[in-house]
Amino acid sequence: MIEESEARFVDLRFTDTKGKQHHFTVPARIVLEDPEEWFENGQAFDGSSIGGWKGIQASDMQLRPDASTAFVDPFMMMRLLC
Repeated sequence: MIEESEARFVDLRFTDTKGKQHHFTVPARIVLEDPEEWFENGQAFDGSSIGGWKGIQASDMQLRPDASTAFVDPFMMMRLLC
């Protein structure tokens, strides 16, 4: 989907424990390096940036994207729910 649409970025969307939606964006090239591994292992992010999740000392977290939610928006960005 990324290559066919020429999407340059992948936007990862997720909700916190209170239902508030958050997101961050990674370059599409990160996904294209090894798509199977990326979907299996997910994308690392800093959980301390989400209020109430993790302290700075234990903030490394992984998001695992759900490939069935992927779509490319009009701005050439692939979006996924995690």
